[in-house]
Amino acid sequence: MKGTKFQIKVWKYLKKIPKGKVKTYKEVAIGIKRPKSARAVANACAKNPYAPKVPCHRVIRSDGSLGGFSAPGGIKAKKKILKKEGFYF
Repeated sequence: MKGTKFQIKVWKYLKKIPKGKVKTYKEVAIGIKRPKSARAVANACAKNPYAPKVPCHRVIRSDGSLGGFSAPGGIKAKKKILKKEGFYF
């Protein structure tokens, strides 16, 4: 993988989120031992060039909303992928 140390750490963590499950940006930040870095986690997700192998679509906001999705199709695509994996809103 090519990216900053932080991005690679986030992307490796994202690969551990199973299909049909989601985590919040804050949960990912805590999971990588950087609990105050939720915004940086969101930025790393936005710059993920390895989707869908690195499933940034499985990360949502703390309020339960989807957040962003920089891949083609935007939020609609994120929602569709999550539904296909068995996650329902």
